[in-house]
Amino acid sequence: MRFDVYTPLLVSVLLPLVSPVIGRRVAPALAARVLASAAVLTAAAATWSLVLLTTALLGDAPPVIREAHQDGRPLADPVPEVIGVAACVALAVVVRRVRRAVRAERRTRRTLRRLCEGHPRDTELVVAASEVPQAFAIPGRPGRILVTSAMLGALAPAERRVLLAHERAHLRHRHGHLVTAVTLAAAANPLLGPVRSAVIFLVERWADEQAATEVGDRGTTARALARAALSAGRAARPACALNFTDRAVTRRIAALQTTPPPQLWPAAAAVLALGALAALAALFAADATGDLVRLLSDALT
Repeated sequence: MRFDVYTPLLVSVLLPLVSPVIGRRVAPALAARVLASAAVLTAAAATWSLVLLTTALLGDAPPVIREAHQDGRPLADPVPEVIGVAACVALAVVVRRVRRAVRAERRTRRTLRRLCEGHPRDTELVVAASEVPQAFAIPGRPGRILVTSAMLGALAPAERRVLLAHERAHLRHRHGHLVTAVTLAAAANPLLGPVRSAVIFLVERWADEQAATEVGDRGTTARALARAALSAGRAARPACALNFTDRAVTRRIAALQTTPPPQLWPAAAAVLALGALAALAALFAADATGDLVRLLSDALT
């Protein structure tokens, strides 16, 4: 089998290395879209490569090889058995991980939607009585914003506007779909875990920038994030407040205190090309397996 089949695995290593640079240098909206797209392409290509490597084990079948040689037809180079077996095991793990990720995503969405039951369909904001400061954007038709009373009580009126603008940005730009796509990609290819983390951070930065633009005050937006972090820190148990984490809060607040990063389309295009390279390599490698499948078909008929 040609080297093409291994290219997606190489890209799976390179993409996590470049994602932090893209996250820092490129505007969040563009960076999130590009990294998520590249991750999905790379994960799909890597999975297909595992399928090819697993299928290529059939190339060791003596009748097929003998018939191919007798007819003068070319036969794809067989994959070493140890690689084929490893690919088969990895493929089984991929299937299991993706199934678990899909189930977890469905459970989370069902839980959030259940919290909004009993409210009219045209209600955008749902306030839940809770002492834990939390805020969620719930995708759907229609999308809704779920906020706890503790979250609203911790923020000043101007900061509440930031909160609502932030969550509306998640709904308007379908950030939930973007995060789900990159989550499934990371489930299929664990090497892409850092890319998933980068995209999750970037969609929050994207929503921060949208909120700052809508409110018209980057300082107020930064203060809202800081106050939400302090409220979450005082909660009795870990809470989600504007998707705050200790490692992300400093970077998000610092970013709001500077000018937004540029678009840098060339850098974004290079990352997208990296994902496309993985997909193309997997497709080109399919030619070798196609030959093998045709030989198997001829041998069985």
